[in-house]
Amino acid sequence: MQPIIKKSGFGKRGFQTFIEVFDNILGSIHEPLVVLDSDLKVVKANRSFYQTFSVKPEETEGILIYDLGIRQWNIPKLRELLEDILPQNSIFNDFEVEHQFETIGRKIMLLNARRIYSDEKQIQLILLAIEDVTEREYYKRHLEEMVEKRTAELRVAREKAEKRKLIAETALSEIKELKDQLEAETAYLQEEIKLEYNDENIVGQSDALNYVLYKVEQIAGSNTIVLVLGETGTGKELVARAIHGLSVRKNRTLVKVNCATLPPNLIESELFGHEKGSFTGSHSRHLGRFEVASGATLFLDEIGELPLELQPKLLRVIQDGEFERLGSSRTVKVDTRIIAATNRNLEEEVRKGSFRDDLWYRLNVFPITMPPLRDRMEDIPLLVDFYINKISKRLGKIIEIIPVGVMTTLQNYHWPGNVRELENVLERAVINSSGPKLHLVDELKKPYKDLTRAQKTLDEVERDYILRVLEQTRWKVSGKNGASETLGLDRSTLRARMRKLGIVKP
Repeated sequence: MQPIIKKSGFGKRGFQTFIEVFDNILGSIHEPLVVLDSDLKVVKANRSFYQTFSVKPEETEGILIYDLGIRQWNIPKLRELLEDILPQNSIFNDFEVEHQFETIGRKIMLLNARRIYSDEKQIQLILLAIEDVTEREYYKRHLEEMVEKRTAELRVAREKAEKRKLIAETALSEIKELKDQLEAETAYLQEEIKLEYNDENIVGQSDALNYVLYKVEQIAGSNTIVLVLGETGTGKELVARAIHGLSVRKNRTLVKVNCATLPPNLIESELFGHEKGSFTGSHSRHLGRFEVASGATLFLDEIGELPLELQPKLLRVIQDGEFERLGSSRTVKVDTRIIAATNRNLEEEVRKGSFRDDLWYRLNVFPITMPPLRDRMEDIPLLVDFYINKISKRLGKIIEIIPVGVMTTLQNYHWPGNVRELENVLERAVINSSGPKLHLVDELKKPYKDLTRAQKTLDEVERDYILRVLEQTRWKVSGKNGASETLGLDRSTLRARMRKLGIVKP
């Protein structure tokens, strides 16, 4: 409240009149009022002042304002303002002062002051009005603190909500990725449901085979990359399945990719996946075999046939466990154990420039060589028993007798097509056997050639064998009694091998 005093001239009589007015009228005002003389001594104060500040008139009147209450009113800012009132004829309104009083505690006050003077300037007074806003300011400050506290609480709550939202979104994303992986894995299993070797074990007791089994047991428990070497038909995939079956990943599917059967324009998508619209015909997102095999084992068969331009991407996955799908910039992280296999001499391919040396070094960490059947002829009786039993059950036949001459013929043959050729020969024999005795239909009395590793490369052996079979089938590649059936190969696989080996119909 700003006091309203008319500027009227008054002398000593006027002053007495003012005091009477002050006592009779202003004295009833609820706001504390103080009248100061030119020396800033208290001339008069109203009842509210005495009550508010717990002082008595005799302790106040005639006392310098700064000395009131044991100099509790000696407030530097108040002194500065009051001492400007008279000389500069200034006023101040709603000046906030917060002060700790010994008797009444802390007070927050709004001060209003102005000079009261006569025209003759015989008497000069200052009227000081004091508004106690302690409770209001405390409430305001408390309210501000409450608002600030609540704002902080809401900020924390919002951050927690955003964090929970992020966690939920991340969880949903992970669930979707796991769902996609499960669907892709299920689709893969549906494609491979008729896989020939799903329930097949490595059969044999020869020293050469026992050494392979020793190496399998030695490496199975780790995540080390394994490279399985060997001629076509020796059972390299069986080695991969044996390693996977003994590993900590055995409860997941062994995912297989044959690098020789996939067209060059599709192999990248098959291995690493693609996004919808990344190329013509890509109508939906597709997870590659690396994602399907995350947490499991990926068998890269015929790794030597992998196009040179894709080998850096494979190297990156091996080294860092990450790649990008076709048509995507998002990096995919996978935990996939790799087992690779080849019938090629990769060192020779490196020298020829068709295989990267750094990829070769990464793959050749733990090589296992599957011996050809000619190096473990003592295993043939066991293999014959195994395949005769397997084929007979599938065809609904009973074969109980294997003539000594048949077994001798089988053991004397060179088997350039290895175990796969043996199985095909036995299947034809079971089909053509009308009774319990096995009847051999293939001409195996003479070895095709006395071939050794020192005489021919694996590719040469394979090429000669495929040529012989093609000649026997009069170059019939597919269909019943075709070369692909005889060799036990898929038609596309056989054609890919023919292109690779330079086999052309004359």
